[in-house]
Amino acid sequence: MPRFVASFNTAVGVAALYGNTDGDANTAVGAGALTSNDTGSHNTANGFLALSSNTTGAFNTANGYQSLLSNITGSDNTANGQSALRNNTDGDANTATGSAALSNTTGSNNTATGTGALIR
Repeated sequence: MPRFVASFNTAVGVAALYGNTDGDANTAVGAGALTSNDTGSHNTANGFLALSSNTTGAFNTANGYQSLLSNITGSDNTANGQSALRNNTDGDANTATGSAALSNTTGSNNTATGTGALIR
């Protein structure tokens, strides 16, 4: 039987924080939010499938349906809006506000504000 040492986590919703073993101080609200998180810490995910692919990324905030959906190892990202930063996998220090803002980036240190901002 695996030994789980994670602490100070909050999960509300079907499969929210389902895979978490060692990540600390995470908050997941919504079905599938932070579901793949393993050791990532200090993440906040609000919305269906928000940050659902995250495994080790830390200090991320995702608010909205599928925001930061594909993030795996990226850290220090903020996504506000449906599908904001959706395809980011390992980019760091991005901020996206607005539906689909920065949804196709895998880069780092970007800021986008507005619906579809910097989508290409």
